[in-house]
Amino acid sequence: MRLLFGLLLYSSSFLLYGQEASLDRLVDDWHKDAAIASFDSYFSVTTADFIFLGTAPGERWVKEDFKKFCKPYFDKGKAWDFEPLNRKWSFSEDHKTAWFDEDLKTWMEDCRATGICVFKEGKWNIAYYNLHVLIENEKIQEFISLRKEK
Repeated sequence: MRLLFGLLLYSSSFLLYGQEASLDRLVDDWHKDAAIASFDSYFSVTTADFIFLGTAPGERWVKEDFKKFCKPYFDKGKAWDFEPLNRKWSFSEDHKTAWFDEDLKTWMEDCRATGICVFKEGKWNIAYYNLHVLIENEKIQEFISLRKEK
């Protein structure tokens, strides 16, 4: 009985690791597609109802609007280049929804992002991505003042 329980525990951890590795590749490739301006590939791994939250106050993009916003950047041959670090995954009980947070090296310096991936029709897709600029607590008052400038 112990052996059976041990094998089940081992196989479930292997399955979870396999899912994490597959999802890491998905998100890493998605970031690379932006860096090399592969527009079709970038958007092919997002859901039809994909949402992208950018760093500016008004940046809540539904997929079609985000595509229109991105197209001129991708057409120039390079959109943005995010280097992901320290990605952490969590899963729903049925393992059909996964969410993550990651640190990023970007042209904006250090950023952080959160995302949600869903498993439908035999594949993972990115449903939601929220990019945030990091600011130290001791600098927040200066940041607030800058935000209030017109």
